[in-house]
Amino acid sequence: MNSDEMEEIKRYFGVVAEDLRIEIRQVAEGHEVIRNEIQVFRNEVKEEFKEVRALIKFSYAELDQRISLLENEVTVIKRRMDQIEARQN
Repeated sequence: MNSDEMEEIKRYFGVVAEDLRIEIRQVAEGHEVIRNEIQVFRNEVKEEFKEVRALIKFSYAELDQRISLLENEVTVIKRRMDQIEARQN
């Protein structure tokens, strides 16, 4: 192999190496875009979970209040029934 052939091979591999650098750079840029999109998605989901938790907490508090009212009403009704039964005996 003579020096001209060696130089041709070096140039060829130089071109191949440059093409690989460009492709690697493109892959890295694409990876960065995907990472940013995932971070945005995670932030959106995090905010939505906060909203869902707040709604559940509100609903739970409302249901707890309704159950307490019903329990009080049942207690009053039971007391009245006991009084009625006591009068009948």
